[in-house]
Amino acid sequence: MSPTDASADAVSAASTDVGDGAGPDESEDSVARGIGRSTDNEDTLELRLPDELVALFEEGRSRVDAATADVAAGHGQRSWSDSTALHAARTPGGDDLLDGVADWGPIATPAGVFQLVPVRVERDLALVCRWMNDPAVTAFWELAGPQNVTEDHLRPQLAGDGRSFPCLGVLEGTPMSYWEIYRADLDPLARHYPVRPHDTGIHLLIGAVTDRGRGLGGTLLRAVADLVLDRRPACARVIAEPDLRNIPSVTAFLSAGFRFSAEVDLPAKRAALMIRDRSLRDLL
Repeated sequence: MSPTDASADAVSAASTDVGDGAGPDESEDSVARGIGRSTDNEDTLELRLPDELVALFEEGRSRVDAATADVAAGHGQRSWSDSTALHAARTPGGDDLLDGVADWGPIATPAGVFQLVPVRVERDLALVCRWMNDPAVTAFWELAGPQNVTEDHLRPQLAGDGRSFPCLGVLEGTPMSYWEIYRADLDPLARHYPVRPHDTGIHLLIGAVTDRGRGLGGTLLRAVADLVLDRRPACARVIAEPDLRNIPSVTAFLSAGFRFSAEVDLPAKRAALMIRDRSLRDLL
């Protein structure tokens, strides 16, 4: 899984982190590409999830509205129990290495209710492929081309051992971003920085041009980093490695409470190692 970065906050540049550039060795892991942005505004804005997923999403959102005022600030544990949480379908390979990303459920953010929904190739391939072909995204994710290029990136993760989990980011019922949550300590990235057990990485791509450059990336990165720390008790740090050239992506991570740790030479790029520490989450 080659990590790339997560992008988004000041995402006016065509790509963001986690999606910025190809991460380490593709031959060893297909998991990492960086953040980017999508093209085709109008088509993206009109896309909606199937009715059954929308119904599940609404069910989870009502639970959040009723019982999670503390989460609205982007911090703290959700008050609804795991037994009543929204249970999305897992990938065939499972995601136990990441403590059930598919079951993390919705979270309230300043931008609205947000949820990570597991990618289904038959449903989501065309959309993710369109985003990957946005010139601004291509510069960092390097997945431009026909749908089989995107499919070849998704399927190894979906059929793998769960160390990387691809998701759509659904904001207020609309799919608007692509995410990869991955075990940085089990990724080739671990060879390039002082890794700790259970370090968890994030890759992000913001789809619609209208969602870039207005702070949305930073808002969602903070929310997802909080989800990781809340749902993965063994994880003490959330990691990202945006391309140093991707200033909007690096800025988004900083605004999301990540700190700049070091410059790292990866096989495909020189990256900014960004870290969000559990111990500092309420201070940054």
